[in-house]
Amino acid sequence: MSELGLCSRREADEWIEKGWVIVDGVRIDTLGTKVRPEQQIEIDPAARAEQAKLVTILLHKPVGFVSGQAEDGYLPAVTLITPENHWDGDRSGIRFTGMQLRALAPAGRLDIDSTGLLVLTQDGRVARQLIGENSDIDKEYLVRVTYGDQETDIDQTFPPESLAKLRHGLSLDDVPLKPAMVSWQNGEQLRFVLREGKKRQIRRMCELVGLNVVGLKRVRMGRVQLGALPQGQWRYLNAEESF
Repeated sequence: MSELGLCSRREADEWIEKGWVIVDGVRIDTLGTKVRPEQQIEIDPAARAEQAKLVTILLHKPVGFVSGQAEDGYLPAVTLITPENHWDGDRSGIRFTGMQLRALAPAGRLDIDSTGLLVLTQDGRVARQLIGENSDIDKEYLVRVTYGDQETDIDQTFPPESLAKLRHGLSLDDVPLKPAMVSWQNGEQLRFVLREGKKRQIRRMCELVGLNVVGLKRVRMGRVQLGALPQGQWRYLNAEESF
C-alpha cells in the first residue's frame, strides 16, 4: 500500500486493524497479509475521510532551531507551530487545532544554522514524495559565501572550474553527488538546486572548493515556494498546491 502511494506504512497498519482495507472484495484485518501484484486493493471511504484531515505545514524556520528532535539544548522547529505564529496571510481556510500536532514530523532536514522553508506533515504520502528513496523533488537554496578574505564580487575571481565541480564532480563520504544546478545570483550569493539531501551537503560542497558559507536559505521545494512567509511564522499547504 505504501509502495503504491496510497498511504504511509503507519497508516496502512492502522487501516488494516480497523478493517478499512479490501482486497478482491474481502476486508483484511490481519497485519502482514500477503497480497499478489494482480490483486485489487480498495480503501474504505472512512480511511479517505481520515486521511483528508491530515495537515501539511510550511514553516519559515529561523536560525537556532533544529528540524527534528531537540538536541544540545536547542528546540525543535515544531515548537513554533502555535496559534500566535500562524501567518495572517494564510488563505487555506484551515482552522488550527491541537490534534494537528499529533505525528507532525519534518519532511527533510534544514540544519540549525540555516533558514527558510521547512515542511512538517502528518501525511505519509507527502513525506514519501519529499524524502522517500525514489524522490525526485528538487530543492532550491540561496547561499551567501566568502572566498578567502573576499566577501563581495566573488563571482569575478572564483575559478570557473570550481563552479563546474559544484555542478557535478564532487563526492561526499566517498559517494559521488548527483548533478546540481549552481549559478551566481550576485557577487556574493550562489543559487543551488539539488535533487538529494545529504547532511549539511551544501556547506560541505562549498568547503571542498574553498568557499565558506555564511548564510543559507531554502526558498523552494518542488513547486512550493517560501514566498512572503515571514521568518518564524507558518501556514498550511493549500488544497490547490502540490510539490
